[in-house]
Amino acid sequence: MDTVAVLGTGLIGTSFALALKSAGFRGRIIGVSSPASVRAAVERGAVDEPAELAVAVRQADLVYLAQPIQKILDLIPEVARHARPDALVTDAGSTKRRIVECAGRRLGESQFLGGHPMAGKESRGAAAADADLFRDRPYFLTPARPEMIDEPRIAGFMDWLVRTGAKPAVLSAGEHDRLVAATSHLPQMISTALASLLARQPDAAILAESGGPGLADMTRLALSSHDIWADILATNGDEISRLLEMAEIRLREIRTSLDDAKPAFDEAYSFAERVPRRTV
Repeated sequence: MDTVAVLGTGLIGTSFALALKSAGFRGRIIGVSSPASVRAAVERGAVDEPAELAVAVRQADLVYLAQPIQKILDLIPEVARHARPDALVTDAGSTKRRIVECAGRRLGESQFLGGHPMAGKESRGAAAADADLFRDRPYFLTPARPEMIDEPRIAGFMDWLVRTGAKPAVLSAGEHDRLVAATSHLPQMISTALASLLARQPDAAILAESGGPGLADMTRLALSSHDIWADILATNGDEISRLLEMAEIRLREIRTSLDDAKPAFDEAYSFAERVPRRTV
């Protein structure tokens, strides 16, 4: 792998470029994004040069799509027109079924590898990028067929992921979307629902100002912008809806057994103590 084209030099794309360089990549990294975004990535030392999409993709051994989901879907046909037959195209979108299906039609199954690094920050953009963003974090890979993972260009990409400190995990696009619906999307919606409920109370201002660490913890995700989540809701709405229905049932069960809630607390504790608590 000599040339990498990063399409989208925000937090994830720039962090990926920095991680590659930190891991020993000595090839060329081309950035494709808005002028301001690419300039920031160049200033960070992540990207070597900017280029138009067609120019960058034609030269790339690896094309890394690091935009929001809908933007990735929109760009796949253009990337397909310019990508070399021997190049690998991958993405960092946070849902996978729609992207893998679209790429399979446009690029062919053998040239595309779905991906999703389970890493991020509340800050966005190249200025917040970090070479260690993926370190010790799962990096999901969703090949169209499991046996593809042994193909040389995919195996080579996985080797670079390991060098960055990421922990690659292979699963199907459907399995991925079910998993992240439970571990990421449902927590977001519950946090949003809680904050929205409290915002509707007559004493909302007092509730917000007097809330303790519990309220801060439970509403942290509610600070997320709908702009970020709109594509996720549009492409994984069925899985999210299924889990929300299950959550409604569980809440009703707990509501009707408040005088004997110990089993629910014990069951919850046994799961929660297994969840890693990260300080960064």
